[in-house]
Amino acid sequence: MHATLAPILRKPKLLIPLSLQLSTTTATVPRSLSHHHSHDAPSQHSIATIVHSLCDSHRFSEAHHRFALALASGSLPDERTCNVLLARLLASQTPHATWRLLQSLIISKPGFVPSLVNYNRLMDQFCGAHRPSDAHRLFFDMKNRGHCPNVVSFTTLINGYCTVGGMMDARKVFDEMLESGVAPNSVTYSVLIRGLLRGRDVEGGRELMCWLWERMGVEVEEGVKTAAFANLIDSLCREGFFNEVFRIAEELPFGSGFSEEVAYGQMVDSLCRVGRYNGAARIVYGMRKRGFVPSEVSYNYIIHGLSRDGDCMRAYQLLEEGAEFGFMLSEHTYKVLVEALCHVMDMDKAREVLKLMLRKEGVDKTRIYNIYLRALCLVNNPTELLNVLVFMLESQCRADVITLNTVINGFCKMGRVDEASKVLHDMLVGKFAAPDVVTFTTVISGLLDSARVNEALDLFHKVMPENGLRPSVVTYNALLRGLFKLKRPDDALRAFNNMVKDGITADSTTYTVVVEGLCESDQIEEAKSFWHNVIWPSGVHDNFVYAAILKGLCRSGKFNEACHFLYELVDSGVSPNIFSYNILINCACSLGLKREAYQIVREMKKNGLTPDSVTWRILDKLHGKVTKNMHSEDPAMSTIYEDMT
Repeated sequence: MHATLAPILRKPKLLIPLSLQLSTTTATVPRSLSHHHSHDAPSQHSIATIVHSLCDSHRFSEAHHRFALALASGSLPDERTCNVLLARLLASQTPHATWRLLQSLIISKPGFVPSLVNYNRLMDQFCGAHRPSDAHRLFFDMKNRGHCPNVVSFTTLINGYCTVGGMMDARKVFDEMLESGVAPNSVTYSVLIRGLLRGRDVEGGRELMCWLWERMGVEVEEGVKTAAFANLIDSLCREGFFNEVFRIAEELPFGSGFSEEVAYGQMVDSLCRVGRYNGAARIVYGMRKRGFVPSEVSYNYIIHGLSRDGDCMRAYQLLEEGAEFGFMLSEHTYKVLVEALCHVMDMDKAREVLKLMLRKEGVDKTRIYNIYLRALCLVNNPTELLNVLVFMLESQCRADVITLNTVINGFCKMGRVDEASKVLHDMLVGKFAAPDVVTFTTVISGLLDSARVNEALDLFHKVMPENGLRPSVVTYNALLRGLFKLKRPDDALRAFNNMVKDGITADSTTYTVVVEGLCESDQIEEAKSFWHNVIWPSGVHDNFVYAAILKGLCRSGKFNEACHFLYELVDSGVSPNIFSYNILINCACSLGLKREAYQIVREMKKNGLTPDSVTWRILDKLHGKVTKNMHSEDPAMSTIYEDMT
């Protein structure tokens, strides 16, 4: 690697702060954990206290270890305490570790039998880890120790097999359940239906649905009925059987004794979860025909989803319909909707949404205006931006500094820097709220984008200090970016030196801007020196900085130096992301260096990264091919790669 680019790197000594040392020894460990206090085996009470304390601090692996040590030392709590501690340890969601501890406990305390609840919870965790066979072994162990499995035990095991597609085994467990005299509840049927739907057995699922409705009609516990219905609708939506959901909605009530309002709400929620917002709106239409009113949460969910999916016209229509039953938008849904309407340039509807929100009781009107003004910044309509600000002031609504910063930012983005400067002037003379650092940063950036360097520097060096404001690192970043963009690298470097003198710490964005600016100004040697003398010693660098240096080297025809730079980073313990490798691969392909390109791919894989679609698209260009599937490896590419390795 070039001498100025790759300093001699030594692995730094790992220094552990004193506070961390204390925290790992005595500061957060209960007194009974310290070996300095006693060499005797912990008492039954102390081991319970230790396990509870460790679980409360989510140090579950240590809690398992401490409990195992207590068992090995012969300190055995009574049966009730053991079950309580097992219940705490089950919260770790590590079924294999808990099962090993349970086996040790049974060996150390032969008469001990875990509670049925603990067995069921552990079985559920094995099933959640897609290990129903382990859960089944636990099921047999539970029976051998005298427990009679209940409906939760059987349902948990059935769910585990259905999750992994083992429908035959699930059916066998279901048959065994009936033979044991344990009556399936509604959740049991819903779990079986989910398994059948995953296997695309629609007819079998419909048959079990009939049994489910019958069972729900006699189910006593409302919570069980609600869980079963939610599981059924969620399964239908996840597997794409939306027509079945609509059929159920039309047939309500179906004699199940289940609340129609809750049923409709569950349908809306499940459909929205899979992105079927128009389907959810259809459910709402059916609700209203039957005299039910959707909850504000559900209706906001639908409008929010439609707005995010680009169907803001349908969202606005639902908003108008919602006014009939007193619906009001939430603040977050309002933000998404007005942004979507501004994006499609429908300012009339966006304005109506603003007026609707302003009529809502208890809202912060200034904040509502700020959200709308931010949405207007997405479109090139300075007249509307100014009109809203005037309307806001005429309606006696106070414009805070966020309001004015938003307006200034909008003007600058639209290239109307004069209007932005006028707003800043009015703020300085006291007509509005006083400007802050964000205000000046925005205007300085806008002036530099318009090549008005002297005005920007005047604000930076004179006006800001006069108003008692000190530039932040973001302000300096904006100044540096603007100066480099205007091909004034010397001024930019002077600004950077002033920043250091002022005691402001540069961040990765600062270094990225400087490196990119120097490279684009054809000062690659200065960029290399800046990396060696400033960036690397600071320890403040990230993938954006690496990418900027690699792009600069490649653009300057220094491909070999770029490769050495990347490899030196890896040797120094840095893990560049895939974008850095893709930059080098693209450069190699542009130069027709096929072997070097695949060498970089090998290095990428060696360092734990997998080529992505961009990588293979770049390599396709090298071979003059067009990849049909950009998200999978081209077999031809893989063959070539394997030949080269």
